Amino acid sequence: MTPTIDLLLRNVRIVTCTDDACSITPPAFIAIVDGRIGGLGPMTALDPQAPVRRELDGEGALLTPGLIDCHTHLVYAGHRAREFELRLDGATYEEIARAGGGIASTVRQTREAVPADLANQSARRLAELMAHGVTTVEIKSGYGLSLKDELKQLRVARELGQRHPVDVRTTLLAAHAVPPEYAGRPDDYIEHVVMHILPEAARLKLADAVDVFCENIAFDLAQARRVLQAAWVHGLPVKVHAEQLSLMGAAALAAEFKALSADHLEQLDEAGVVAMARTGTVAVMLPGAYYFLRDTQVPPIELFRRHGVPMAVATDCNPGSSPTTHLPLMLNMACTLFRMTPAEALLGVTRHAARALGLAESHGTVELGKVANLCLWDADHPAELAYTIGASRLRHRLHHGVEHLPQ
Repeated sequence: MTPTIDLLLRNVRIVTCTDDACSITPPAFIAIVDGRIGGLGPMTALDPQAPVRRELDGEGALLTPGLIDCHTHLVYAGHRAREFELRLDGATYEEIARAGGGIASTVRQTREAVPADLANQSARRLAELMAHGVTTVEIKSGYGLSLKDELKQLRVARELGQRHPVDVRTTLLAAHAVPPEYAGRPDDYIEHVVMHILPEAARLKLADAVDVFCENIAFDLAQARRVLQAAWVHGLPVKVHAEQLSLMGAAALAAEFKALSADHLEQLDEAGVVAMARTGTVAVMLPGAYYFLRDTQVPPIELFRRHGVPMAVATDCNPGSSPTTHLPLMLNMACTLFRMTPAEALLGVTRHAARALGLAESHGTVELGKVANLCLWDADHPAELAYTIGASRLRHRLHHGVEHLPQ
């Protein structure tokens, strides 16, 4: 017996994102059943007798997978506009961090925020992401830096996913910075992370992955290794903030632990690229942070291409180095600043972003059986999604087959 189609999309030109060129199909249909793609093909193959609950005529609109923002710090309180002014006056990111600003500033504000206020502030940012076509988002902790406050952030992130039409993946980033009560004692703090914070987040099933900031202003290779080892003990996949400000071997460490992704990577060398290629670790490009910090060292895009390392693109939404919720703008920046192609950029927020979250089997492409997270765009060609600066061409956004108009 033919299942009833919950939503039939007609006359859409599909960019399946299954091929590297992001080619477009002729006018086609997509049949959505129980929140998944139950059928698709040319309009000529559509069974006119199939039972359908609701239809939507795409009128030739471009259809892509729903966008995936695979690296955000979305849940936080307050802002750091004053630090923006200081950087314009010549202060560096590292100088601000060492003077007690940077991450520590947001930690203070996030610790003081009650969960309801933290959720309300974060929900506004999430709404902006969704308005630009995001249907799946990763949300990191890392602004609590204590057992209570890291769990608070993760619970708020989970709550956002329950209350809003978006898939949320949570990442424990307790090893983001040394909190003030552990000043000068980073090893003691890492001990606290691996013996208390990480096990409790795993026990409560609040984290889908574990991340660590391996950098000269954060944690060294030995400390990062302890976090990654603890994550593996608790059965959690890992990610690494790697080679953003200095070359430390963090990407190779990520590859050693078969990390889902290594992120930033402006300082990465070819040895690190080769290590990532061997394990399939995704390279996550964060052009918003590169732009906002006025960096000058571009990630090694050509090396990623040469060695077949998949490249994702994300907002890095955070208050200190990338205060943006505009993922399509990141496509433009990835092309103009990093010289990625529009096709590479689109794959970076669909197929490769799904892989960076461990969701390749269910998300990121338009294929039979996959979750019906889809976007319809007023565009003739997928390159237009990277071409426009700040504008939104989103017409419809579907989350698990349910239509949501952009706000």
